[in-house]
Amino acid sequence: MVVKALTTQHSALKIQIWGAKFVGVKLGILGLGTVGTGTVQLLQDAVGRNPLLQEVEIYRVGVRSLDKPRDVKLPQSVVTTDLAAIVNDPAVDIVVELMGGLEPARSLILQAIKNGKHIVTANKAAIARFGAEIFNAANEAGVYVMLEAAVGGGIPVIQPLKQALSVNRIHTVTGIVNGTTNYILTRMQTEGSDFGDVLADAQRLGYAEADPTADIDGLDAADKIAILASLGFGGRIHLEDVYCEGIRQVSKTDITYAEKLGFVIKLLAIAKSQGNNHPGLSVRVHPTFVPKSHPLASINGVYNAILVEGEPIGQVMFFGPGAGAGATASAVTSDILSLVAALESNTAVPNPLLTCRHEDYCQITPVSQLLTRFYARFLTKDHPGVIGKLGTCFGNYGVSLESVVQTGFQGALAEIVVVTHDVKEGDFRQALDEIRHLEAIDSIASILRVL
Repeated sequence: MVVKALTTQHSALKIQIWGAKFVGVKLGILGLGTVGTGTVQLLQDAVGRNPLLQEVEIYRVGVRSLDKPRDVKLPQSVVTTDLAAIVNDPAVDIVVELMGGLEPARSLILQAIKNGKHIVTANKAAIARFGAEIFNAANEAGVYVMLEAAVGGGIPVIQPLKQALSVNRIHTVTGIVNGTTNYILTRMQTEGSDFGDVLADAQRLGYAEADPTADIDGLDAADKIAILASLGFGGRIHLEDVYCEGIRQVSKTDITYAEKLGFVIKLLAIAKSQGNNHPGLSVRVHPTFVPKSHPLASINGVYNAILVEGEPIGQVMFFGPGAGAGATASAVTSDILSLVAALESNTAVPNPLLTCRHEDYCQITPVSQLLTRFYARFLTKDHPGVIGKLGTCFGNYGVSLESVVQTGFQGALAEIVVVTHDVKEGDFRQALDEIRHLEAIDSIASILRVL
């Protein structure tokens, strides 16, 4: 086998040229947890699957402890606790990073790239935070970084955005991309339960982590929409520019009002072009009133879905299990097969549909400039004319109301619910600041956006 570093007129990438006879691919797998175990099981059960799996050898597997019981059988010589030895082993062709977390995952990925190894990863946190560093290094080294499993578990969405949908002008990517929060909100909707009670039950059942912060505060979804926005809109995303709001403040009262008004509440991750007259993207995560007629309204439980809207395709929705050993292993292994096919093709020109060539950053519109609808719930003292005063305050800032409903009482306080037409968020917030100072207003119990 001969390996050369080449630069072509089509690309500055350097790639490996294999000899005339393809000799198979050796994997170095970092991590043998839920996803790692599922991936090894899938690779070991190749009968009836893509024949390229026959070209793949599980050469080394890195674990933190040799003593932990596992549901796979591997030769002792394959398993090691020396993760650095795997990424530095010249025999390893592809490093499959399934450890999660930021470190040592980031350092191991970068060292593997430096050594000319291709990468498959499910690590959305590392990609969202260090993607620029990782992809710059990969482009310089002439290797691929594949990340289908980083978003949506087993749902194929990364490769469609990079390939089949890349001829479209993408307008919006909207997703339910966190199964834990979708499970909690679905239970609250169907059972009328409180957030805290459902969260505790989800933790007991294993759907939520002991520390659920990344899920319920929207951080996991923010990582994922940053990746999807980068692919859909052809530019890098600063993670700190993604507006992020979780579901802690969603109450069963809001769930009930959503139902009465013809909505369900979902934690949505949204990347949306502001249009030709408003350059820039909005990239955000927040709980949202979703009309029952919307395609995402019926996505329940731990399932994920991503709705892509563009021209000329219209709407395309990707739906399926967003987590789990088998589903995520399917996505990981599909990336491995894509790399095997690329290596087997004996081409000196990198496949531009597999590489990430973004260098510029997307312009992100401040949340105060976004146009959206709002739902707000007020607790007011039983004073005459309070609805009129609310309308006046909103009118002072150009906020048009679609509906105003006084629904009843909580103790001595009247409950008033309003839904706005599209309004600039900054104007809406200014109106709320004025409303808070009205004598008749006891509190603003809830504010949620409406799709």
